[in-house]
Amino acid sequence: MNNKSKYEVLFTENQISEKVKQLGLQITKDYENKNLLLVCMLKGSILFFSDLIRSIDLNFHIDFMAATSYVGTQSTGVVTIEKDLDLNISNYHILIVEDIIDTGRTLTCIKDLLLNKSPLSVKICTFLDKPSKRTVSLIPDYSGYKIDDLFVIGYGLDYDENYRNLPFIAIYKDWFESNYKFITGMI
Repeated sequence: MNNKSKYEVLFTENQISEKVKQLGLQITKDYENKNLLLVCMLKGSILFFSDLIRSIDLNFHIDFMAATSYVGTQSTGVVTIEKDLDLNISNYHILIVEDIIDTGRTLTCIKDLLLNKSPLSVKICTFLDKPSKRTVSLIPDYSGYKIDDLFVIGYGLDYDENYRNLPFIAIYKDWFESNYKFITGMI
């Protein structure tokens, strides 16, 4: 099933758990006495979202969105909304929960779409942030870890729908080795 020679652990289960608890405590503090709607960006965010909502000590609502801009390890640059929200969001403070931010184009599109629906506010929580890949001006309001330009798998993150079930986050070595060879001219 999961070939361990293809990846190297970047964040362990314990590191993930501690970071999620920290984020949950901060969100609890920031959204006390506010009508909060947590929006899970499918599919990759589902594990982070599940852990995060159990770490938030508030009443809140949840909904789901799906958008895509990737094929394999490459961003196509085109954002497609595959599932929109079911709820009317005009009376909510929205917190978009994302697994990873690369270029920021997808989340910028999502945030603009949601702002056009007149919510009370829209903020972003991501577990992983790659600021070096950003092509738009987007800074998450909550961020677990900043990482370099690495292709990572596990904890909901995938490579062509594989490896989502890993309980940790790992560098996908096949991507790293092929890009390293390309960058250094070792092909």
